[in-house]
Amino acid sequence: DQQKFQEFFDSIRTIEKQMGRLQKMQSELAQVEMEKPTEAYLPRGEFIRLMGDLMVVALQTGLTRVATFMVGPERWDTPYMFDGLFDKPRSHHGMSHNQTKMIDDLLRVDQFHMEQFAYLIQRMDSIQESNGTSLLDNTLFTYGSGLGDGSTHQYNDLPIIVAGSGGGKFKTGQHVNMPEGTPLANLWLTQARGMGLKMDRFSDSTNEVRSILMS
Repeated sequence: DQQKFQEFFDSIRTIEKQMGRLQKMQSELAQVEMEKPTEAYLPRGEFIRLMGDLMVVALQTGLTRVATFMVGPERWDTPYMFDGLFDKPRSHHGMSHNQTKMIDDLLRVDQFHMEQFAYLIQRMDSIQESNGTSLLDNTLFTYGSGLGDGSTHQYNDLPIIVAGSGGGKFKTGQHVNMPEGTPLANLWLTQARGMGLKMDRFSDSTNEVRSILMS
């Protein structure tokens, strides 16, 4: 128990330090009068990891059983400072609408987001539960987007990743290619039922995704 408490307090202290650093940057930026500072934008990766750490701690301590993490609104054109990718802030939204000219940059940003997802997966996998499993083992962590192609706004062929087995209820380590026209709501319905919710349907769902269930 003492080890678990220490692990929790260490996580909280790390988050406090991260928040203090970002708050200090915001305070300094608010005092700028004329010239644009070199650090006018918060480092995007650090911000995502900080918000993700808060989410993980909330799950770890039982403050919540469900969390939604929106990395950025899909129609938001605000430039971001992607850590280590570009020498100035860039608009992810703008890249998605100019894929012919910016495909290489867009791929770099996609990889950047996947690295943040991987960081959070590793964090969850490192947290041991009382029965010897990890927080990740007992979680369904779904990563995805509402669009399959940002340039045309089509929502077919959505790439979705699900990490964790929800307490052993879901299969992992497989690639599932769904038939054309399968609603994304089928996945949400399957996950909800797998976690114990009694639902006949969700949104425009038509069936469960049986191939991801253990039984």
